[in-house]
Amino acid sequence: MTVPLLDLVAQYNSIRDEIEPALRSVIERQAFIMGPEIPALEQAIAELSHVRHAIACASGTDALLLPLRALELAPGDEIIAPAFTFFATAGAIHNAGGKPVFADIDRATFNVSPESIEAAITPRTRGLVVVHLFGQMAPMERILPLARKHGLALIEDGAQAIGARRRIDGAWRMAGELGTVGTLSFFPSKNLGGWGDGGMMLTQDEALAGRLARLRLHGGARQYHHEEVGYNSRLDSLQAAVLLVKLRHLQAWNQARRARADWYARALAGIAAVSPPPTDPANEHIYHQYTIRAERRDALLAHLKGQGIGCAVYYPVALHLQPCFANLGYSRGSLPATERAMEEVLSLPIYPELTEVQQGLVVDAIRRFYA
Repeated sequence: MTVPLLDLVAQYNSIRDEIEPALRSVIERQAFIMGPEIPALEQAIAELSHVRHAIACASGTDALLLPLRALELAPGDEIIAPAFTFFATAGAIHNAGGKPVFADIDRATFNVSPESIEAAITPRTRGLVVVHLFGQMAPMERILPLARKHGLALIEDGAQAIGARRRIDGAWRMAGELGTVGTLSFFPSKNLGGWGDGGMMLTQDEALAGRLARLRLHGGARQYHHEEVGYNSRLDSLQAAVLLVKLRHLQAWNQARRARADWYARALAGIAAVSPPPTDPANEHIYHQYTIRAERRDALLAHLKGQGIGCAVYYPVALHLQPCFANLGYSRGSLPATERAMEEVLSLPIYPELTEVQQGLVVDAIRRFYA
């Protein structure tokens, strides 16, 4: 038996009877662009995320790019971001005209270190991008005061964290709720994934929401009237229809991921060469990825793949070491916690349809490797 890293076919089979009527409705109306499914999805995501405004766009990358563009960055303006994340985080900063400044991570959670953020702030710093990596939130109660103290915009990259929450001052706060803007991705592999690309921007600020809505539509609030030059970054109605159906299942799916993570943690406890991912006690993790640290990681990766077990390294080359950012002056040793993570991490299969038998195969294969 093989164990895929992710099984979207199993997910589709579980909701087929709900998805197909939703798609037929869009097809029969032929309203493929900015149809009624878009505002319905925006309202539902805003309610889930505890924000006043949600603005759909074409991708998770655009969800980062448009708020950064709204900052009107000048040459040399700096945006701090973690180096241990997907490329889009820093690519959007560059494409918005900013200079990425990379911060190190907390070794336990893989999320950006507040101490490293503070050390990176300079007079040219305009904002922060805080990534809620692998499905658990960064310590916003420590990062928000830094942003306020230095007058910085704070963008929450929640591409991997829709529905994740953190207890702050006795109350649950959602991923994307607290920053200047929160961003989401609906890439198919996400916990809430479409059948193509898609994204969402979240904000409490009405004026900013209006500007982001204009930027996604060529910079105009009305057709053929353009206050500024924007982008073509609309979410398709078919994608919104799929997401509205899937959204009804998101809470149960996230709970199923947590149950499978708990099973892994118990089963891996006796393998000294493997460290399961800890959850910050303040967080409710949604486990977009189940990422362990492993001795002889590359050999284990090859072994598992040879056994038909899906696994992946997120991320093998951190952003500060990417060739396209060589001009920024980073080198090996610049961000030690990040560099150690990229040599040790391995993500195992985790999704709601994963069976205990399949998880047993994964753990047995790991145990045989280290035996």
